[in-house]
Amino acid sequence: MSRSSQNTVQSTVNRAVRVLLCALLCCTSARVPAANLVVNVLKRDGKPLPGAVITAEPESATASAAPAEKAIMDQVNLAFLPDVLVIPVHSTVQFPNSDVVGHQVYSFSSARQFQLPLYRGKPYPPVQFDQPGVVTLGCNIHDNMLGYIIVTAAPFFGRTDARGEWQGHELPAGKFRVRVWHPLLNEPQALERSVEVGEHGSVEFRLVKPLRPAPLSGRPRSWDY
Repeated sequence: MSRSSQNTVQSTVNRAVRVLLCALLCCTSARVPAANLVVNVLKRDGKPLPGAVITAEPESATASAAPAEKAIMDQVNLAFLPDVLVIPVHSTVQFPNSDVVGHQVYSFSSARQFQLPLYRGKPYPPVQFDQPGVVTLGCNIHDNMLGYIIVTAAPFFGRTDARGEWQGHELPAGKFRVRVWHPLLNEPQALERSVEVGEHGSVEFRLVKPLRPAPLSGRPRSWDY
């Protein structure tokens, strides 16, 4: 191979390497760093509020909801289990009855209305939830049975632990709209706030009013206080 040909080949290789390096650098610079978000919810007296539902949704970009799930809300000892279920929009929920008695599950909520006539054992087909919102569940046979399904389009969600804390991991950096929901909230306005999330982000909510009294029940609930 002549020197001229060698130079041409080397030049072509160098250009290819530069293009590859440039592409890698562009991808690296465009990659959004992962961030963490910590949300704390306190009652009016400063004590933690466990069992509160937290949702976090990016403000600046259109974010896809979390993938739809196939969830289960069972019925055991005259209670829904779990009594609060948070699911992405378009998810389905099956309502088995593992109790020794029959139940008739219903919802009159605008987010999803349905009714499962009295049954035991083998459940009905799963119910799909295609609209975000709070779905309140009851049983026509047992008035003390009460459950909630929170259907959300937010890609990040969960519930506060015993310390009143929820942690979101691997969030893209940016502004998020953080919302708090609890069955017994008695606030004059919805609990929501805009939060800037960098490498780390945190926000604290403190209730203005005391929680409403919990409905009477012979069994503890995950949102009792």
